[in-house]
Amino acid sequence: MTMAPIRGLTLLGAPSNIGIRPYDDGRLRALDRAPALLRTRGLMARIGAKDLGDVHPPAYEDFVRPPRYVRNETPLVQYSGALAERIANAGAHGDFVVLIGGDCSIVVGATMGASRLVGDRAVGLAYVDAHADFATEEESYTGSAASMCLAMVAGHGNTALARMAGASPLVRPTDIALVGRRDEGEPYGHAALRPLGVHDVPYADVRSQGIERTVAEVTAILTKADLAGFWIHVDADVLDESIMPAVDSPTPDGPGLDDLVALVAPLVRHPRALGMQLTIYDPGLDPDGACAELLVTFLEQTLAGGPTS
Repeated sequence: MTMAPIRGLTLLGAPSNIGIRPYDDGRLRALDRAPALLRTRGLMARIGAKDLGDVHPPAYEDFVRPPRYVRNETPLVQYSGALAERIANAGAHGDFVVLIGGDCSIVVGATMGASRLVGDRAVGLAYVDAHADFATEEESYTGSAASMCLAMVAGHGNTALARMAGASPLVRPTDIALVGRRDEGEPYGHAALRPLGVHDVPYADVRSQGIERTVAEVTAILTKADLAGFWIHVDADVLDESIMPAVDSPTPDGPGLDDLVALVAPLVRHPRALGMQLTIYDPGLDPDGACAELLVTFLEQTLAGGPTS
């Protein structure tokens, strides 16, 4: 399968930690430092992108979780709207948008922005992550939007963030491909995925069927005739914990760098891809910067390498 070469790249930072619980000692997590730190590793030159700066979130409010609610829900609604506007502007002239987070709740604003890029038409979502992030507000142990954000995008649950597009979901569940999860037995809402029609490909299935077949299956989901394009989410914790410990929920038995590039690069280079986000890297858990360098290398190989086939 031959993919189009990558077009112009425009980068936005989303330095947000409002979608994730604090550290156990009560301090805010350092995910807000990620976009700036990755830039110091030469990210812009290495991927050849235009830098449109950062979209800064409102202040963190809910250090203590509101019972049965989402932490920082009102600020997150505001922030999602701001992200959507900036993403729509960033890609308005045909550039591929690269969004660097921050926590993974930015996918709510990102999918809103992706839909605006194509005239408020339906879009698909590739969600490459070690966790389903499909909990409801009642199921989540932490109240973090990061544990529920894919559910919110799919309109699942009773939160304002799940109703950002009104009665319709931001992305229909049947237009979502969840790839790489390894969260069986954990509280991420995976039991609801198949009943709602999410195309669920745990990493064990990726291993058994191979990356090329997985890419073909995912591409078929994302390029159905009634979809105007698709967005790509990549969570750093999809990488094996031996090489990516600087995340809040490191997980074993995941891909290495080469396999992740092989999985994501063909999606990025598809002509109907609108943009990609990278999330959940925590500089506070990366004292020697090894994880930062690995992620910049991933972005460089995925976005700036030669066309894949």
